[in-house]
Amino acid sequence: MSRFLIYGANGYTGRLIVQEALRQNLQPVLAGRNRAALEAMAQEFNLAARVFDLADAAQLQRHIEDLPLVLNCAGPFSETAQPMLDACLAAKVHYLDITGEIDVFALCHRADARARECGIVVAPGTGFDVVPTDCVAAQLKQRLPDATHLVLAFEAGGGPSPGTAKTSVEGLAKGGRARRDGQLVEVPLGWKAREFRRGDQVRSAMTIPWGDVYTAYISTGIPNIETYMAVSPATIRRVRRLRWLKPLLGLGPVQAWLKHRAGSTAGPDAGKRERSGCTVWGEVRNAAGAQAQLMLSAPNGYELTATASIGMVRRLLGQPVAGGFYTPSLLMGADYVLSLPGVSQA
Repeated sequence: MSRFLIYGANGYTGRLIVQEALRQNLQPVLAGRNRAALEAMAQEFNLAARVFDLADAAQLQRHIEDLPLVLNCAGPFSETAQPMLDACLAAKVHYLDITGEIDVFALCHRADARARECGIVVAPGTGFDVVPTDCVAAQLKQRLPDATHLVLAFEAGGGPSPGTAKTSVEGLAKGGRARRDGQLVEVPLGWKAREFRRGDQVRSAMTIPWGDVYTAYISTGIPNIETYMAVSPATIRRVRRLRWLKPLLGLGPVQAWLKHRAGSTAGPDAGKRERSGCTVWGEVRNAAGAQAQLMLSAPNGYELTATASIGMVRRLLGQPVAGGFYTPSLLMGADYVLSLPGVSQA
């Protein structure tokens, strides 16, 4: 069995995933709302295409019910995850996506009991958000089983795609997030700043609302989690100044204008992806003060998203898996990220 559906196939990341699926001898069905773009892709790759939006639940279910799995690549997932997840549950079709949105992870987690009853897998975050960080968290849990605090961080080069940029705009209005004593709490933008070391270089970083504040808790049970992104000190100062504008950032017209601006980004081309990579850091400590650290070196985040998500698709197409909600490490194992091309422990 090699057929499955990619929704948002004509987007920046969707196209990379289609190409990776073909390299691995899979036959994705292309889907989305843009008829002209999808038909052009279908002709280019000699693949089937289905054009539909997510507004009509009955029509949506008809378009997916003959396939075993949907990989949702159409962000922001705050708009697309709920209808597609509902359709997958109704049609008993596995649901995967490449989200990094905390609220979408929570939405999918709430479907765990129904997914178990239906016998389908619900596995959001199958790309750079959050495969490498989730696997690092799971590996560190193995090294320090009684860990009480987890810190995850990353540095990603190459620049964002239009979808990533739009999702970041939504995040500005929601502020930061962290996990404290098992509870998901809101914190200010740029709540904390610290440094991470990469070889002989020191990288400044600030807290961001990365998906692991939700998923790493499910994967590891560690009750205190902070997630950081490496940025310049000047960027940290600018983000902290945005705290005063948070009420405005959530207004509809402001969001629409910012998303329009964000959508004009093209995403990194093949050359830039080739030249840019990622670093992932992880640290844990327990109540007695014992610590463990781990650092990964990885390809560009979009390249990793393509290989990681297709690896998870192949797993579900290739063998039965009990239904329910899964994080990447729970579905694929803590060492999954190390099996991906170009990933190594630094």
